This record gives sequence, structure tokens and C-alpha cells, in this order.
Amino acid sequence: MINIPILRSGEPYVAVETTELVHHATREPIARVSQANSGMIVRDVRRMDDHVLESFASRDLIAIAKQAGVLFQTAALPCGDQQQSFDDYIASLSATTGMPVSYCRTNAAKIVRILDEMETVIAGLTRGMDLAILDRGWGRQDGRTLSWYRAARTFGAVLPSNSPGVHSLWAPATVFKAPVVLKPGREEPWTPLRIIEAYVAAGIPRSAFGFYPTDHAGAGELLRVTDRSMLFGDARTTAAWKDDPRVELHGPGWSKVIIGEDCVEDWPDYIEMIAGSIAANGGRSCINASAVWTPKYGREIADALADRLARVQALPADDPQAQVAAFANTAVAEAIDAQIDAGLRVPGAVDLTRTKRGAG
Repeated sequence: MINIPILRSGEPYVAVETTELVHHATREPIARVSQANSGMIVRDVRRMDDHVLESFASRDLIAIAKQAGVLFQTAALPCGDQQQSFDDYIASLSATTGMPVSYCRTNAAKIVRILDEMETVIAGLTRGMDLAILDRGWGRQDGRTLSWYRAARTFGAVLPSNSPGVHSLWAPATVFKAPVVLKPGREEPWTPLRIIEAYVAAGIPRSAFGFYPTDHAGAGELLRVTDRSMLFGDARTTAAWKDDPRVELHGPGWSKVIIGEDCVEDWPDYIEMIAGSIAANGGRSCINASAVWTPKYGREIADALADRLARVQALPADDPQAQVAAFANTAVAEAIDAQIDAGLRVPGAVDLTRTKRGAG
């Protein structure tokens, strides 16, 4: 059993209140995670040293990010009261989220790539601004006088459990010299904690990070008390923050595959692409397609997709061929099942994958 503490300005804090994470299949206890209350989060964030990274040059922070990427993938790093190798991290991640081991490795590679290519990421976010301007606050470039300032004294993120690759989205905040305050997903404390420890091992002061496993109320306070933030959640969760310009929303995906009149005659050429849009990454990403819209050949396309998707088998998460992610939280699986059942009650709706599996 791994004991995962809160990190208050980087320092471990073991709380009285904890939650237990279990293996999605065996229900074996994996970790005990300390829980922060709302008052602690508000007090700690207000006391964070927002200048802790100001003495670093941006180019040095980019070099640290690159080194952090190496350490994330190769080093044994602190994880609560234990040291965790990369393979142990992958095993824990799969165990509590239900994501296949192969997909955990693929998503971890996304994080490593972002850290390794941080200079390109920063150039994209700043439209190629000279790094010296980020340090000095002003300067001339391409015949123009440019200015720069960090609007957020702290940056917060309320994170999901569905796909570890999304954690690459908050990683650049450290290079922009903002202390980072994270609320991990309930089943996925592993990735944000490992990124923090990789950054610290590479040279970032511990006091630049807060790590607060907490409930919905605590997540709300984190969003209120940090100056800029990102929020991952369902439609109901994100709707409450839709009018707050400080919060970048990552809600449920509404991605669709749309086949135009100009290419619908060639629909067989796109079946693999459509199937991948639906099922890639275990179907867990917010950008997975939820519908296919076509001006004609709807039944033919549906039949071909059913034939393709029916071949995907539910396999154990550690099977190299596993393509479907389990749900550690059974309530989510039950809700999806109920939604499918409701859809099948619509006149004319047919479960073609069930037919392809020979179930009637």
C-alpha cells in the first residue's frame, strides 16, 4: 500500500482524512491518498511564494523541463512514502484507472515529448517571442517593441482520471514561472505527482508546487483562489465556470465524423479512420468521436463500423493486445450502459455490434 500525501508548497502532509484506491479488477488496495479540505487549499495558495521561479532564466527552465522528461521516463522518483520506477508507475496507473498498460505507455510518451520539446511548445504559445523578453518583461523583436507579464501569480488545474496524456497541458506553466496548484483525478494521482517529482529532481524548487487531492468543494475553491486555471469535467461541472474567463474549460467532447457529399461515395476508404476516431486510446479521450454524420449510405457505414468494432475484445489491462479501457468507477460504466439502453429504445435504433457478435 502506497501512502500518498498532500503537497503543501511541495512539502508532504499526511491528512487524517484519506481515500483508498483499489485495483479496478481485483479490488486489491493500491494506495491511501490524503485528502485536503477547502480551507487548507485557500490558505496555502494565498501564502504561496509567487516569485519562487522568477530568478530562473526561461532558457534554463526549458533545459530543466527537458531533463525532467528524461527523469520522468527513466528514474525512480518519490511517490508518497515509496520510490517508484517508471514501470511501477505504469502498473499503478493501469491498476487504478483501468486503462490498458500499452495505452498508459503511449500517453506517458506524450508527456515526455512535451517536456523534451518545451522550447517549441513555448514558441507556439508566445508566437515565437524572444525568450529574453519573457525574462526582462520587454524588448524589441522584428522591429517592434514587445512587452510581457505573467497575469497569474498562481496557476491551478482540476485534473481528470480518464487519460494521463492531458497532464502535458499544464506542464508549460512552470516554464512561464507560475507556481502550480493541482487537484488530481480521484483514480489518477500518479501522473501529476510524477511530473512534479521529475521537475523537482531536475532543479525546480519544491515550493513551486501544490498537490491537493480533494472533493468537489475543494476543487471549486482551488479554481476560485488561483488566478488562472484549467478544469476538466463533465457538462454539469464545467457549466458552472463557463462565464469565468480565468478558467480554461476542458469539458466532454462533442467530436463528430462528418462525411461530405464530395467524398461519401468513397466511404469504405474511411472506415479505419472512423473506427480509430471512436475507439483510439480506449475510447477514453474527450476528442473521441461520438457520432458519424453522413448524407447517405448510413446503414452501410454503420454495418461496416459494427463489423470493425465488434472485433475489439475486452482483454485484461496488462494484455499487449488490450484496446478497451475498464472503468475503475463502476457508476460511470453503469451510466453509459443506461444511456445506450435509452438510445436503443428510440424507434428504428439497432445495436449492430451485438448482431455482429452473434448475440441476436
